[in-house]
This record gives sequence, C-alpha cells and structure tokens, in this order.
Amino acid sequence: MATRARARAWLSAAVAVLALSGLAVANLPAQPPVEPPGQVGQAQPMGAIPPPTESERTAAAERSSAVTDLLRKRAESMVNRDEAAFVATLDPLAEPVFLDEQRALFANLADIPLETWSYLLRPDDTLDLTTLPAPAADPTAELWAPAVELKYALRGIDQTPTTRPMGYLFARRGDTWYLRSDSALTDLGRRSWRGPWDFGPCVVTPTANGVVVAHRGSQPMVDRLVRELDSSVAAVSQVWGDQWPQKVALILPDSPAEMRALVGPDFPVESVVAVAIADRVDTAKQTATGQRVVLSPTGARALSVTSLRVVLRHEITHVAARAATVDGSPMWLLEGFADYVGYRDSGITLAQGAPDLAKRVRESGPPTALPEDRDFRARDRALDMAYQQAWSIARFLGDRYGEAKLVELYRELAGAGPISASDTDDLLRRVIGLDRAGLLKQWQSYLRATLR
Repeated sequence: MATRARARAWLSAAVAVLALSGLAVANLPAQPPVEPPGQVGQAQPMGAIPPPTESERTAAAERSSAVTDLLRKRAESMVNRDEAAFVATLDPLAEPVFLDEQRALFANLADIPLETWSYLLRPDDTLDLTTLPAPAADPTAELWAPAVELKYALRGIDQTPTTRPMGYLFARRGDTWYLRSDSALTDLGRRSWRGPWDFGPCVVTPTANGVVVAHRGSQPMVDRLVRELDSSVAAVSQVWGDQWPQKVALILPDSPAEMRALVGPDFPVESVVAVAIADRVDTAKQTATGQRVVLSPTGARALSVTSLRVVLRHEITHVAARAATVDGSPMWLLEGFADYVGYRDSGITLAQGAPDLAKRVRESGPPTALPEDRDFRARDRALDMAYQQAWSIARFLGDRYGEAKLVELYRELAGAGPISASDTDDLLRRVIGLDRAGLLKQWQSYLRATLR
C-alpha cells in the first residue's frame, strides 16, 4: 500500500516510488443461481431444526412469501426507476432519517448503469430480536430479521452479479410487510453493505474499457482517470494477455468513511492510495465477481501523471490476474508482478523507483533472503522495502527470461497457492530452472550489477 508520506514524496520527486496494497478479496463459496433483474429467490434451509407445528409452518411460509414479494417489488422499482413503487415498500412509521436516506438512495442510483438489481432472502438465517427495543411508533408491529443479500451487476462491467449482505429489518402491521430499517441490526452483528450511492449522487463516466464512478465536484480527477483507464487496460493486456474481461470499474470515493465502506472496516484507508477488491473468486472456474479499483479520496488526487499511471496499471493487473490467483501465493510474486506491469514503459529505472533498495545494495550488499509475506503487512519503511524488492525480482525475471516466462511463472506459482517449500522449489525449477536458493543467488547478482 502507499502511505501518505510516500504520496507526498511523489509530488516532489522526479520519479514514483510505489508500494501498493495489492488485492483485498473475500474468498467465498461459489454463488447460488442468479435471479433475473428485479427478482428475489429463497435459499434452502441448511442443517436440521426442530420440526415446527403445522400452524408455525403455515405462518412462516406466508411471512417468507410476503417479504419475498416485498423485495421483488423493491428490486423492480429500482430497475424500472419507479420511485412511488420504491417508497411504497418502506414502512411509513420508520424513522424519518431512514426514510430520507432511502429516498436519497433511490435518487443517487439514477445514473448507475444497472444490468441487474435483485435480492436473495435467507429465511433459515434469522436473528433473535428479543433484545431489540420495540418500535416506539408502533410497539405492536411484528418484526423479522432474516438474512438478505443484494445482488447487482454493472452493465458492461460485471459478467456475473456480485453479492453483498444487507442488514434489513422488516415490520408487519396488519397483513402488510414493510422494510423498516437497514441499520437497526448493527449491534446484533448484521450490517448493511454500503455502495457509492449511499454517500451521495453518483456521476458515471464510461470509457471503452470501463467506467469511472464518482460524486459531484470530482470532475477534474474523473477527467484524469478517464484519460488513463483505456490505455492502462491495454498496457496490462500486452503483458497478461487478453483472456480476461478487460472491463474495469474505477470508484472514486469522497471520504475515508466511504472508502472504508467499500474496501472493508479493517483496511487502513488513511494510508492507501488505491486498492483492487473483489467479492468472490473461483479459481477453478477462472472467475471473479465484484472487482473494483477503489482510489483514495485524497491520495489519488495528489499523484503526478506518471504516478497515477503506475498505480492504475498495478491495480488493474490485480484485476486481470485475480481469477488465476489463489490466496496464499507468495506476495513477492503477486506484488512484484503487478509493479512490473505498472512500471513497464514508464522510463523509471530500478535505481529511481527503488531508492531504499539501491541504497542498501550500495552500502551493505543485496538482501540475503527473498521477501516474506509478513513484510508486506508492515507499517513502516520495511513495507516499502518489501515492495521494492518484489518489483526488482520481477524485473530480474523479465530481463533474464523474458515477459512470457514471467507470466508463465505467475500463472503456475500464483495458481498453486500455499504450497510447501519443496513444492515451490520443484515448480520454480520446472519453469525457470532455478530453485529458491538459485533464484536468490541470481537475483543478488542482478542487483549488484544493476544498482552498484
């Protein structure tokens, strides 16, 4: 990842020294069958439960059917841009703040190119609401909190809809069910995912190879991203090949809170310039859903033209390669390869782009070991050193064996995931004729010759 200090350095230095956060992803099981736009399905129960009575089964079925219908109407109204129908799904006795936020949500989505917007109801996963205070406006209302997933796809970007959890609370008065809240369940451990449209009106700018999603007031930065997006996709494909969708969504948040909502609450957004994220990955099927490149609301704007270009190509490399990358693969390979593509054709030499490494080689010699995964989780200059070393390894491999062999090594080693040291040595020998010890020795010689 790129720290704020490094971002400031980019502005004053003649070259870009990048240490980016690679890819944030939740590896989850394969998605269930996808409903068509505006539809909602029900997941089948998992595990055995005590047999309900006939009346309980009937009541549960009626409740599930009613809320299924409610979510279907909500989805259809969103896709069809029918605000009256959308508002009709909201509990009129809900908190005024919630109602205002929902109306704003509907308006904020107006320009988003939705291919699909639907919901999946999971009545088997229902929260116990005995500790939840009764609604003050209607204490007799029946409340229900089943798990709900939002499934949406951006037109021209997502080949398969992405799935996000929604912490919905439903209320019944009489025979009618409504959506009452999307935040009341937070203390019970169920949060609603927030998209860019939850933070303000979205401005969408398409390009031949993607789309930039931002907010009003960001046009100068949007223009910069639009100028770089298509050429960055092409640059990545020149190295990786064209066997990936070659469509990228760039998201430019307005605040750290928005970025945190998009990339995860535990991510150090204050120190990140950009990050590639994904929802679900199936390396067996070579598919990844929900891929986005999220840029820092402040850090990205501070980048020079060259630095921004390197950042985008680095992150788009992660997007292109993600479906072929198994979690647990060596970080020196994943991040080094992304930096290799990012810096390619930039005119930046290894000594310019890796000043810390160059200084070390001159003063005390090259590193005595390959970077370890924990080095890429550091929060000090060790992080920068890890990325500089990883990039230099990729440059060595590209210079010594050619880009095609570097890509082959990535596909083989990143596709293998976490394997033993001996298996890693066997794989390296099969692809480049060196084990880890041989790679280390040859890399050290390369650094001495290049950075002396």
